[in-house]
Amino acid sequence: MKTIVAVLASTFLISSAYAQSTGVSASTPPSPDASTPARVKSDAKRNMEVETHIKDLHAKLKITSAEESQWTDVAQTMRDSAIEIDKAIDKREAIVNNATAIDNLNAYGDIVQAHADNVKKLAAAFAPLYASMSDDQKKVADDVFAHRAQPVKKTTKATK
Repeated sequence: MKTIVAVLASTFLISSAYAQSTGVSASTPPSPDASTPARVKSDAKRNMEVETHIKDLHAKLKITSAEESQWTDVAQTMRDSAIEIDKAIDKREAIVNNATAIDNLNAYGDIVQAHADNVKKLAAAFAPLYASMSDDQKKVADDVFAHRAQPVKKTTKATK
């Protein structure tokens, strides 16, 4: 189960990568209208990426018709999680140009907290599906998620 939680975190790479790649430049003020064409296009692109990821996982995991209802719960959890993380990212983007260091840290903390909370939700949704999978499916799931997981780099210890 510990491994499942660790590797499920990788399913949020789309949102995490988006969080790091969508920094607003200091010369470009954020749009006050969240429904601008650029925002709508960005949201549509993110939704498409999530749906593509869900379909890809469905195929790789060879979800059976008997597992479909459990998979539906997992997929919906992934969609809901992406929305929550995107909201935290959007909130940070809206303040980034006028944010103090503390504001920025708190906004980033909100993103990280949303990510952590949603990884736990995803693990809870995935656990019953994983338990019902055949040994071959579990092996594929383990391999798929292990492949996507990024190695954790150790930092050097600070000296006093």
